[in-house]
Amino acid sequence: MISRAEVKPIGEMTVLVTGASRGIGAAIAERFAAVGMNIVIHYSASHEAANEVARKCMASGAKVLTVSADLKDKEQILRMKEKLLDHGMEPDILVNNAGIAHYGLLSDVSEEEWDELMAVNLKGLFLCAQAFMGRMVSQRYGRIINVSSVWGQSGAACEVLYSTSKGGVNAFTKALAKELAPSGVTVNAVAPGAVDTSMLDHLQGDDLKLLEEEIPVGRLAQPDEISSLVYFLALPESGYITGQVISPNGGWMT
Repeated sequence: MISRAEVKPIGEMTVLVTGASRGIGAAIAERFAAVGMNIVIHYSASHEAANEVARKCMASGAKVLTVSADLKDKEQILRMKEKLLDHGMEPDILVNNAGIAHYGLLSDVSEEEWDELMAVNLKGLFLCAQAFMGRMVSQRYGRIINVSSVWGQSGAACEVLYSTSKGGVNAFTKALAKELAPSGVTVNAVAPGAVDTSMLDHLQGDDLKLLEEEIPVGRLAQPDEISSLVYFLALPESGYITGQVISPNGGWMT
């Protein structure tokens, strides 16, 4: 394991953020760009939204690359990796943020819906970690940060698929952290509570007000409050924190 004194400055590192075209992912990319880090913005289909995030990151002076890939497809992830190599932007930090949600009774869930959600939320995370952790291991330094959810810890009615996938993210995080710790690579999960993003668009009016009243701080989280925690976990001085699932949720779940 290299010493902290030997780690290159964080402003010279590269971070890959999956699902970075909006919401929490966009906030994470912009937070890292603020310190001049090289930013790789991954997106699936939202080309214009990803470009807008890229423009904001470049305005901070960051070197930025946008890449599109279906994270359910190993070949597309490997092509993405080749593109990053070609641009000299293989990541020192991987933020597995991409994910999809599902709301509804389990009795109504189709096998296709189950397969799609698990493929994006779990298989994609596995494939990305597998593709990019090798360089981190070889250089004896790296950070893998997985964006989970409070529902992966407590479960939620009518969100069984999503809760199950995020519980898998948490278990994956704890196990991989033990596997990579001797190589100087930390693996942690951030499990937000209710965040003011499009994932809560299905809640309006009284339903949204009731949710906010359940949260002790009395409001939803803002994406930049989540990105600040992700940034902290990526710092060299956070190297003794690994295998943790940290939930910024306003006191909602303890």
